[in-house]
Amino acid sequence: MSDNLLWFDTMTGSQKLKGYEKQTDTYCPFCDRDNLKNILAEDGNIVLVKNKYCVLQDTFQTVLIETDDCHADISTYPKSHLYRLLRFGVSKWLEMENDGSFKSVIFFKNHGRYSGGTVSHPHMQIIGLKKIDYRQNVHHQHFEGIPIDINRNVEFNISTNPLVGFQEFNVILDEINQIDIMSDYIQIAVYYVLNHFNRSCQSYNIFFYHLNDRIYAKIIPRFITSPLFIGYHIPQVVDNIDQTVTKIRKIFF
Repeated sequence: MSDNLLWFDTMTGSQKLKGYEKQTDTYCPFCDRDNLKNILAEDGNIVLVKNKYCVLQDTFQTVLIETDDCHADISTYPKSHLYRLLRFGVSKWLEMENDGSFKSVIFFKNHGRYSGGTVSHPHMQIIGLKKIDYRQNVHHQHFEGIPIDINRNVEFNISTNPLVGFQEFNVILDEINQIDIMSDYIQIAVYYVLNHFNRSCQSYNIFFYHLNDRIYAKIIPRFITSPLFIGYHIPQVVDNIDQTVTKIRKIFF
């Protein structure tokens, strides 16, 4: 068996599904702060907890609950909360990475029905992988693109060599003390995806990467995935990305 496979625990997965079936429109487990268990760290209304349903074998799964507002979204967070959230999340991610217990640590966010998420309450995940190094599958070229804006060496671009396609946005951070600028760019990208994209889009992912002393964020609008990518792993790039760059600059800069 390949060492790059993650094994899914079906028994735990079935318990997870039953847990979600008990939820109603008026109850959210992440809103029920008094009954949260296995809290690992807190910063005001931002809480990091051990995942109740650890469905991935040979991993340590955590959930970062972004806010106590069930209907909030990173695209509209006040700057003070946005900066606090990203500083907290990145610090806990790097802290787990530096622990030495894992081959690599992944940090990402799901939002919407096509993103792979199950709970709508704003949250991210930090997962320690004991046997897999995600960095073997991701390279610098996946973050190359047409610059939209650059501020203090933090670059915001649209990818010309996407991981999946069709349009992916990248933020490249060289110095951790400029993380607030990265946060601004991430918020702009998500807001654009949800409000100005050519097609109606209500799902996205944010993925973070730590490669060669740089931190990268990739924001991917999510639709039904292209069959060319599913079957052949061939990403596609739209032929009008220059127009997207112009549009974003006009709206936000």
